[in-house]
Amino acid sequence: MRAVQVSEFGGPEVLKVVELPKPVPADGQLLVKVDRAGINYADTHQAENSYLAQQKLPFIPGGEIVGRTEDGRRVVALSAGGGYAEYALTHEHLAFEVPDGVSDAAALALIVQGTTAWHLLRTSSHMQVGESVVVISAAGGVGTLAVQLAKLWGAGRVIGTASSDGKRGLAVDLGADVAIDADPADTLAERLIEANDGKRVDIVLEMTGGGVFDASLSALDSFGRLVAYGAASRTMGTPVAPNKLMAHSKSVIGFWLQDCFRRPAMMRDAMSELFGLVATNKLKPLLGGDYALTDVAQAHVDIRSRKTVGKLVLDPSK
Repeated sequence: MRAVQVSEFGGPEVLKVVELPKPVPADGQLLVKVDRAGINYADTHQAENSYLAQQKLPFIPGGEIVGRTEDGRRVVALSAGGGYAEYALTHEHLAFEVPDGVSDAAALALIVQGTTAWHLLRTSSHMQVGESVVVISAAGGVGTLAVQLAKLWGAGRVIGTASSDGKRGLAVDLGADVAIDADPADTLAERLIEANDGKRVDIVLEMTGGGVFDASLSALDSFGRLVAYGAASRTMGTPVAPNKLMAHSKSVIGFWLQDCFRRPAMMRDAMSELFGLVATNKLKPLLGGDYALTDVAQAHVDIRSRKTVGKLVLDPSK
């Protein structure tokens, strides 16, 4: 089978299409013929070995797939790597049958980005009706879904950040009350407060790190929650002293979707609700690009350069 393999760590140039044997499922595993594989920003970290989990060479990237099982079921599934290929393995408890009316791209948008947005709001921040929610990178895969979910679930005001007029317009079209540029970071806290009608914000969903993390924390109101779920800038924010949190009863919460994988109900509950919202057109995942397997390096260039909007997918048949 054809697959993308990483044999040395680095940027998009290390992604090579090679021929490899088709994987053989062990007990409890499913073999899936992959129709599309999802591309995530985390995949770029894995290629350079800068992610939370260390990688061992060689490996096939890709943690999400949609396709057919050997018994003919159409499923979207999580895999422990190996998704950038014509065939991939998953476990039964990490595979979800895709309902009619939900496209391959939409299913892939839900399995990681959708469940992340769901848990950021439901599990980590415990968003309450009427609260203000800031979505950093509101035009990204998680951001476009988080904006919509926050509005669906009764957020009082949703504020998005995005890097261009077009992306900010998209965030507003999806339901954000206002969208601003996160740069320059040194004035972001004041601009977030201004965007919230002069009031500090209740929740920030933050995946950039660096100065954006620092500014987001500064913009929080008393009992506000900052949920950190990425570091796209490749830098971390300033270490947070406990007294800075105690002074205004603020919280900084970390979220990593992989911690949900060991608790199947956390994935099952999220996917069930998300499938229902998509099937009834209440939630609209965005397709950001459909790349041939041979164009995988370009896909990583595009996602790293912040050119993309919505979900990127990879077609192993091309």
